[in-house]
Amino acid sequence: MKKGRASKTALRVAIRRAAHQLKDHPPVLNDPIAVRLIGPEYANDMQRAMHKVGRDFRAFMAARSRYTEDHLAEAVANGVAQYVVLGAGLDTFAWRNPFPALHVFEVDFPATQEWKRALLDEAGILGADEPPPARLTFVPLDFEHKVLAAGLTDAGFNAQKTAFFGWLGVVPYLTLEAFRATLSTIAQLPSGSGVCFDYALPAESLSPLGKKALEGLSRRVASIGEPFRLFFSPEEMEKELCGAGFKRVEQVDYRRLNELYFAGRADGLKLSPLGLGKLVTAWV
Repeated sequence: MKKGRASKTALRVAIRRAAHQLKDHPPVLNDPIAVRLIGPEYANDMQRAMHKVGRDFRAFMAARSRYTEDHLAEAVANGVAQYVVLGAGLDTFAWRNPFPALHVFEVDFPATQEWKRALLDEAGILGADEPPPARLTFVPLDFEHKVLAAGLTDAGFNAQKTAFFGWLGVVPYLTLEAFRATLSTIAQLPSGSGVCFDYALPAESLSPLGKKALEGLSRRVASIGEPFRLFFSPEEMEKELCGAGFKRVEQVDYRRLNELYFAGRADGLKLSPLGLGKLVTAWV
């Protein structure tokens, strides 16, 4: 994403999450706020997202958030009281937060956060009569001028206490240097801290259909100025995480996600075997 411009991919993710609420029953992720956030000006986009061609993307957007929030619940049960949403985009967890003691920090570029707050205001979710959740802190961070650790500290984050990080839909757009810098920041937190994120597999590891799907997706995100940059094999990812200092790593693919969230559905919703990426949770 270019400096000073709101993320277009964040909008596409939010539209698919909202479409999931309206089209797929029961939803894998219960997120009624997403529907309110997407205004009538995006009605055509919503219709396209609800089409059968968009099923796999809807399913994946829902599953990766559900997977992350399930691991967050595990962290909270073990005493974590700080949740950092990196590259928050139009994430709505802070408005659905079921944990009274959990402080949510939303980190994103200033332009994206200004746009999000405007959408929240238009939807009547945030404004003069609707203050933000009491335990939510927006952290507008220009990474060209301030590193993550400093931005969080300035926002009231306590680096002496455990925390959990959600980092969805971000890693493929990063440089290797930026990816490693973020891992290093998280790995320096106290034992019991963790992070959950998704990453893209290299084209050479995919099936012919997977390669074709990746090529098409890569063209679309590049056309809006947010190209894919970073790919890992599972072995490379394991090495990166262990090298950064994480002690326990869990990686899951579409098969495991289908077992967890899509088994026995009457509507047949599930992730396709294209398998363009994986989800990973790592614990300090």
